[in-house]
Amino acid sequence: MQTANVNLPITVTVRHEQVTDALRDYAQKKIEGLHLDYPRIIEAKAILDVQKNRHIAEIILFCANHITIEAHTENGNMYAALDETIDKISRRMRKHKTRLLKKNRPHRNESIRHLDERFFTEDVLDHPEDSQHDPEPFIVHPDKYKVKTMYKEDAVMELELSDRPFVLYKSARRGCLTLVYRRKDGEYAALDIKEVA
Repeated sequence: MQTANVNLPITVTVRHEQVTDALRDYAQKKIEGLHLDYPRIIEAKAILDVQKNRHIAEIILFCANHITIEAHTENGNMYAALDETIDKISRRMRKHKTRLLKKNRPHRNESIRHLDERFFTEDVLDHPEDSQHDPEPFIVHPDKYKVKTMYKEDAVMELELSDRPFVLYKSARRGCLTLVYRRKDGEYAALDIKEVA
């Protein structure tokens, strides 16, 4: 069992306020204290954002076997937000460890394309229709979104492991692109994306 993450590269980024040494140390100790026996954590990023009274803590773990675990929490206190985010990651990993260890899954390196993830503010609604350029994103996520070959149950599990609103994947059973997302009632829905000739 991985009881400590020795020399784990941890990046703590703070937006809209100065990071204190105490807060940086707290985030690093919480991430180093994660006791995951699977998967092995290779790198971790903590993004702490303050917007008025909203304190948002996001943690992204890059793990062995190409597994990325991410969670975020909004709270009135940054320390509490960090605690809740760490708890989310621990619960998700315990819940899905058995499925991740199954041997009969498609090879996870089989990505068919990469998609850049961009975030936009509400200003995008006022972008002129006749403009020759797309609106500028508020944030361009530095990671690439890999479209992997997997089974539907693995896509639902990946959706649970992250805070993303959807998972786009190539179906290992049917070979088509499929989009899985969480509905407002908490259930899951899947859409097959078919190319139009």
